[in-house]
Parts: sequence; C-alpha cells; structure tokens
Amino acid sequence: MNIEPRIEFSAEKRLIGHRLEMSLLENKTAQLWGRFMPRRNEIAGKVGSDFISMQVYNPANGSPFAPDTLFEKWAAVEVEESPVVPDGMELYHFNGGKYAVFDYQGPASGAPDLFRFIFFEWLPNSDFEIDDREHFEVLGESYSPADLAAQEEIWIPVK
Repeated sequence: MNIEPRIEFSAEKRLIGHRLEMSLLENKTAQLWGRFMPRRNEIAGKVGSDFISMQVYNPANGSPFAPDTLFEKWAAVEVEESPVVPDGMELYHFNGGKYAVFDYQGPASGAPDLFRFIFFEWLPNSDFEIDDREHFEVLGESYSPADLAAQEEIWIPVK
C-alpha cells in the first residue's frame, strides 16, 4: 500500500451527536451508530449532509495504537453556531487544526489495513508526528459500511 495524503487545515466546528467509550478490542461502533441514525433528523441547523465519526483519545489512557486503549467515539453531524441540542444528544466543540487526509473506498471491514499503513508505515516515514487532537472520518450522506464502493475521508491530526 502506498497512499499519499493531502495536508489540510480544518476549521473549528460544532458537532451534535452521541458518544460511547470503547477500545478496539471492545468496539461498540455499530451500537453507537445504531443509536444515532434513527434520531439524526431531530438535529436542526446541520451544515451539509455528511456524518462525522470521531475518536477522542486521552493520553493518560495509553497509546491510541494499542488495542485495549479506551477512547471516546462519536457519531455526529456538524451544526451551525448556536444549535439546539436534542434531548439525549451532546454538543462537541471541535477546535480544528492541521490534518493528513486519506481517501478510502471500500467496506469498513477493510479500513483497519489502511489505518495500519497510516500509523506504522506512512507516519514514521513522513515529516509529521501525530498530534493530540481529535481523529475523525467524514462519511457521505448515503454511506453504508458494507458497501464495496463506500467512500470516506480519514483525517489524522498531525504537527
């Protein structure tokens, strides 16, 4: 695998959605999105039609690369400046910054290979270091994790 990312700066954003604590070993992504998707239309003031899958790592929990490291995962959408947060959902203020952006096409089951490439091949051989900020994926409105043609952007915080 030899994929070169583009380097982009993400502006700050406001996100509304659901979050769960999990690890790669105890992956609750399907549960998280299963809870969020039926309620997504309750969110007013959306910016665009994309969905955001975001991971927030706490350095005190250990390396984000370790399978048992706990992190917070969000299923969310971007919203306008003064959003109304539906009951049971939460607002997250995302500060933005510099990111390496990788385009991926294929089912979600194939993404771990790309993440291994990013963290264990591309990053150590690049001029960048991982930054302690949010990691996220941008998923289109019609994204389906089992679709062989599914497309997503993988945003890795770098410095």
